[in-house]
Amino acid sequence: MIISRTPLRISFAGGGTDLRAFYKREWGAVVSTAIDKYMYVTVNKRFDDTIRLSYTKTEIVDDVEKLKHELVREAMKLTGVTSGIEITTIADIPAGTGLGSSSSLTVGVLNALYAFRGKHKSAESLAREACQIEIDIVGEPIGKQDQYIAAYGGLKYIEFRPDENVYVDPILCHHKTKEKLEKRLMLFYTGLARKAGLILAKQKANTGKEFETLKKMRQIAIDIKNSVSEKYFLDKFGDFLHRNWELKKKLVKEISNPAINFYYWKALEAGAEGGKLLGAGGGGFLLFSYKERTQNKVRQAQRNLKECSFQLEPQGSKIIYVEE
Repeated sequence: MIISRTPLRISFAGGGTDLRAFYKREWGAVVSTAIDKYMYVTVNKRFDDTIRLSYTKTEIVDDVEKLKHELVREAMKLTGVTSGIEITTIADIPAGTGLGSSSSLTVGVLNALYAFRGKHKSAESLAREACQIEIDIVGEPIGKQDQYIAAYGGLKYIEFRPDENVYVDPILCHHKTKEKLEKRLMLFYTGLARKAGLILAKQKANTGKEFETLKKMRQIAIDIKNSVSEKYFLDKFGDFLHRNWELKKKLVKEISNPAINFYYWKALEAGAEGGKLLGAGGGGFLLFSYKERTQNKVRQAQRNLKECSFQLEPQGSKIIYVEE
C-alpha cells in the first residue's frame, strides 16, 4: 500500500495570469502558499485485475477507460498503472471551495501511482504532468498555479512563461515573518460551493478585454515578492489582498455576489486590513488579514460563517506511507 499526502493552497495574488490565454501574450505571476489541509490518496494492489476507485462515489470497472473520474483515469493511463488496483481519495476540505483540491488530487494520484511502480518523480514532473492531464487532456479551463504549489509546497512566487516554462521561487523572508503572517490571517467558509470551470471559462473569454486588469494583478504578486523583507511588509499585506480582490471582481461578474460582498465589508468594518475570496470565485473561502487587536471583532463579524484554522505548509506532495 502507498499513501500520498498533498497540500491544498491559498492564492494571495496574481490568479488569472496563470491562464494560458494570458501568459501566452505576456508572462504571468502569482504568489501562493500551501497550507496544512490535505488530499490523501491511497493505492493498493487488488486481488484481481479490476479497478476499484473510491471518492465521493465508488466505481468498480474492468477497464480503465470505463472510469468516469477523468483525472484519476488519465493519471492511471499516464503512469501505466491500468489494472489490478484500488485507489481511495480523502480530503480535509470539500471540493469546489477555492483551495485547489482538484489539482491537489491530480498531483497526489500521480505521486502515489508512481510510488506504487517504485518510481520517484520530482515536484516539477508531478506539476507538469498534472497540468497536462487537467488542461491539455481533460480540457479544464484552469491555470497552472494550483498544480505547482501542490507539488512544491511552501510560500512561493511562481512565473508562467509564453514558452510554457514555469519558474518556482521561494518567497525569501525570515521565518518569524512567516509566523507573524500566519497569525494575521483568518479563513472563513461561506457555505457556497461552485463549479470553478464555469467561472474560469468566462474569465478566459474576457482575458482580452480585461488584460490591463490582469497585468495589475500580476504586479501585486511582484510587489509582494519584492517587499517581503521591508519593515512594514505585514502592515501592507492586507492592502495587497484588498487591491487584488477589487481587481479580480472586474474580470467576471459571477466572481462575487451580494452575500460575499456583505461578509467582506462586514470584516473590513470590524477592522480587517483586507482580504479576498479564494479560488475562481462565486463561493468557497474568504481570507482576511487583520491586526491582533481586531481579531475578535473580525471573528464576531463573521460569526455566521465557519472559521477554518490553518498553518502554512512548507512541503509539497509527499509519500507518507509505504507497505511492501
